[in-house]
Amino acid sequence: MMAGLAALLGAALPVPVAAACKLALVLALDISSSVNDQEYRLQFDGLAHALERPEVIEAILSPPGAHVAAIAYEWSGYSQQDVVAGWTRLDSPEAVRAFASRLRSHQRVYSDFPTAIGKAVEYGAKLFEKAPICDRRVIDISGDGENNDGVGPEYFRARGVLDGITINGLVILGAYPHPGIYYREHVMQGPGAFVAIARDFEDYRRVMIDKLLREINAEFVIGRNEAPGGVGGDWETEDDAKRDGGGSALTAAAPRAPDRRAR
Repeated sequence: MMAGLAALLGAALPVPVAAACKLALVLALDISSSVNDQEYRLQFDGLAHALERPEVIEAILSPPGAHVAAIAYEWSGYSQQDVVAGWTRLDSPEAVRAFASRLRSHQRVYSDFPTAIGKAVEYGAKLFEKAPICDRRVIDISGDGENNDGVGPEYFRARGVLDGITINGLVILGAYPHPGIYYREHVMQGPGAFVAIARDFEDYRRVMIDKLLREINAEFVIGRNEAPGGVGGDWETEDDAKRDGGGSALTAAAPRAPDRRAR
């Protein structure tokens, strides 16, 4: 009888609820031939530094019980995409710092391939197939030039490969034509999508901090805005592209001529 009572009492105890994953975040870093070794290091160390910032860790773990799942990969040519840090549950400061440490310790494997942005976002989209269930799915892609190898993102968008995914860009200036225009018209997509502008690779770290905060907190701002805190350059949103008639990122557009100066 006592055993039966204990069983009943045990059945009445509340079942622990799994912490909610509010965001599945795919971090894509450009390592095409236009990125030299110093810029490569600035990019990886900059992302690691941004993730370790107290305000970013606080955003990842807010509200209490919530967390973010993240994965990072590097990309360049048509067939060059490699995971650097696999899907990780960022549910504590220690987990975030361990993920950042893996980025910081990663060493470059190759450096002589062009810029295949279309294949990069397709690869990122496929990574969600093994992601945990989260409220939102976002690809955060960094780059310093236009697509010049294979089809662009619009090819995969038209085929539904990118459905349900928000794609935000972080453009590093320096190439011509202005890569931000390409990212605005061809790459960004989804609710609240935006493109952040870094003046150069040394500016990348500061812009990435605010970019992560915006993505994690889902701060969907309508209209053109300066980067929070005056960091970096302009922030272009999906609404800007529609309002200005520059071509929505959700609309397939004709591919541009390759930019051989941003390889």
